[in-house]
Amino acid sequence: MLILFYDTLWGQPLELGEEMDFGEEMAGTEFSTDRRRYDEADAVVFHLPEWPFTPTPAGTADGPPPKRPGQIWVAWSMECEEHYPLMRDAGFMRAFELTMTYKRDADIPLSYADPRGAAADMFAELRRPPPDRGRQAPLLASFISSSHDRSGRQAYHRELARHLPIDCYGAFMRNRTLVPDLGRQTKLETLPAYKFAIAFENARAEDYVTEKFFDPLRVGCVPVYLGAPNVEDFAPGDRCFIDAADYADPRALADHLLALSRDDDAYASYFEWKRKPLRRNFETLVQEQATSWLARLARRVRTALAG
Repeated sequence: MLILFYDTLWGQPLELGEEMDFGEEMAGTEFSTDRRRYDEADAVVFHLPEWPFTPTPAGTADGPPPKRPGQIWVAWSMECEEHYPLMRDAGFMRAFELTMTYKRDADIPLSYADPRGAAADMFAELRRPPPDRGRQAPLLASFISSSHDRSGRQAYHRELARHLPIDCYGAFMRNRTLVPDLGRQTKLETLPAYKFAIAFENARAEDYVTEKFFDPLRVGCVPVYLGAPNVEDFAPGDRCFIDAADYADPRALADHLLALSRDDDAYASYFEWKRKPLRRNFETLVQEQATSWLARLARRVRTALAG
């Protein structure tokens, strides 16, 4: 069985390496990024955010090669459909037999709650007590750099900053600098010093809950969230984050954060979940993601080919 990636994720190399060790059940499965093998591919994966064509019939000058009889097309995206209207076009999406996206009902769900192959390690991180910061610890950190904004996060962030101090390390409203800045690694090393972390998504859509929510939880910081209306479905425990949607406006949210910063017991209540069993649906989500995404893709394609 040959699965061809017509595109990779934003042009990055398709990292097979350890992912290829699927065991005997995946014997005979091959992955390729060589478009010259299109006609022999049993399944073709298209990264929809980089779809270079208009939604015209396949085989035209603006479309991909004609679909070979029996070939499976897979729609792949970790980006929110709010940014890519084609993903909401039912006529366009009918060209794909399988979806591989952040949505929980996708054929191959790809959650940002990624344990990187070790669910037990992620569970251990989440259960670790928060750092002993003390009342004088800095209040709120922000790491927003992307200009994508269909959630209104920039306007909300600006207004919030009028009512309380925010240390901004990203390109947006930057007032702090990290040297060296190694990206996500440096962010994870910086957040534990703060009581709260801005976790504002660049779009608001069901199931679109990204690392912005999970990273603070992993290092013992309380996420201040703006984004998916069903974010509670992705929480590892009760009262582990603060949802901006619960407050009338940024001023009301700021008042709540400032009050918590002055009340040790109230602030500590946001970590009580760490001493309790993690929510079962969250554990299931993480355990599913611990299995190689390529292995899950291959299994689903094999099932689809079997009819």
